[in-house]
Amino acid sequence: QVQLVESGGGLVQAGGSLRLSCAASGIIFSINAMGWYRQAPGKQRELVAVITSGGSTNYADSVKGRFTISRDNGKNTVYLQMNSLKPEDTAVYYCNCNVRTSPSILATYHYWGQGTQVTVSS
Repeated sequence: QVQLVESGGGLVQAGGSLRLSCAASGIIFSINAMGWYRQAPGKQRELVAVITSGGSTNYADSVKGRFTISRDNGKNTVYLQMNSLKPEDTAVYYCNCNVRTSPSILATYHYWGQGTQVTVSS
């Protein structure tokens, strides 16, 4: 089993910054893509940013230039630096990791964190 533990959410004023962290633990051989998603009340969960094992990144248009995703492979941890936050960034943020659990098994599995609340006041 794999567990993802997120931290770093909270309440911040518009224009402020927060840094989210997500640490993966458990039976892990390797982690492919790591990403952050968010879900606002009454809306569908959406992709915010993703980073591959090689370091390539992709962002939602709404956060480009404000958010930065990074990862520490030695710590199995992914980060999301969020700057210039806006009220519309308010949501529960979820970490997702695509994990390979064994060198003898090619299949990978997606795991989700429990979510961390980010609230941006105007």
